[in-house]
Amino acid sequence: MTTRSTGQSWTLDIALAQGGFDALHPEAKGTMELLGHDHTDFDKVFALVKSGAMLPKAWATVAAQAEERAAHHEKNGFARTASDLYERAAVMWGRAQYSIFDAADPRKAAFRERTNHCVERLGALRDGRVRRVVLDFEGKQIFALLHLPASAVQNAPAVILGPGMDMIKEDYIHAAERYYTSRGMVALSIEGPGQGESRARDLTVDLGNYERAISRYVDHLASLPEVDPTRIGMFGISMSGYWGSRAAATDRRLAALAAFEAVTGDFHTIFERAQPTFKNNYMYMAGYDDENVFDRDLAAHMPLGDLVEQITCPVLYGIGEFDELTPLHQALASFERVRAPKELRVYEDEFHPLGGVAAEVFRFGAEWLERALDGELAEPGRDVRHYVHRDGRTTDGTAHPAWWQGTKRS
Repeated sequence: MTTRSTGQSWTLDIALAQGGFDALHPEAKGTMELLGHDHTDFDKVFALVKSGAMLPKAWATVAAQAEERAAHHEKNGFARTASDLYERAAVMWGRAQYSIFDAADPRKAAFRERTNHCVERLGALRDGRVRRVVLDFEGKQIFALLHLPASAVQNAPAVILGPGMDMIKEDYIHAAERYYTSRGMVALSIEGPGQGESRARDLTVDLGNYERAISRYVDHLASLPEVDPTRIGMFGISMSGYWGSRAAATDRRLAALAAFEAVTGDFHTIFERAQPTFKNNYMYMAGYDDENVFDRDLAAHMPLGDLVEQITCPVLYGIGEFDELTPLHQALASFERVRAPKELRVYEDEFHPLGGVAAEVFRFGAEWLERALDGELAEPGRDVRHYVHRDGRTTDGTAHPAWWQGTKRS
């Protein structure tokens, strides 16, 4: 635990009690729905929460209800209804296990077991189109879910779906089917070092092993007959926008990257000014107990800096004007360093989750990747920028907020 989190835990409890999840992440419910959470489940969970300590119980309670209903429908032969409920249960069991920052806690293992069971059932009910993937990696293992189109494909484009640091591979089941496999693409939702099952099996994240894990996943996709190895891209949100940027700079096989809410700044904001849970979680992911050692040995070396100059594939970045984890001026400065064909969208008055534009972001990111992997959007010198207004208008040619002095407005 960090010094700030220990001393300020009461503020988290007050925020949850007074404002629920929205007090922590404004308008984030829109994003959570795109990650498979039914809004009624979400409301039931946070009706039970008055403090941070209550989160695992609340998520587990509502997850169990959804799983019980899923089993009922499966027993009676309603496969699609059952699989949808297993999906809802899986993401909630996943949130329950995430809320416990102790790999040895038996509750964490129990919640993970329930998550895996729900995924196994929904995969079976969807004719094997959702498949568990376990890969050897640097003496340990990494875990993913492979998502296949309903119709058989060969040499199709594929997209790695990268989770934020507080996400797991199951969070992308809904998005994979809605935005990728429905379009004949293959998707692989992953967990890297420090996340989900990988962390539970003692694989922690360091400065460079996450991008090496992404390369291992590229190896796997490239070996599949369903996948065209020259058309593998990545969609990442939050920390996976950061990890995806590192991977794109070091593995030329990634043919495109769409990154939203990417942490491209100095890491002081996310670790010292944002909610203490972010730093708590990353220290857990990296296996650090000593905050000072973590700051010196890892955090100080994490900013992307000039590394983004090494990216050669087309990239798309999207960020909220008031992202809590990366100040906008730092995101703009990082974008300037990118020499590859690039595009940037800044969303007016949006925070880190991009909850107010989540449906647009997920669909646009998928369509952008589909076009990029088909060979479009790669012309040398491509530099596209937009400022997306809250009222529906879009200012083209600049991503600077319209109210900034000297900014032209269309």
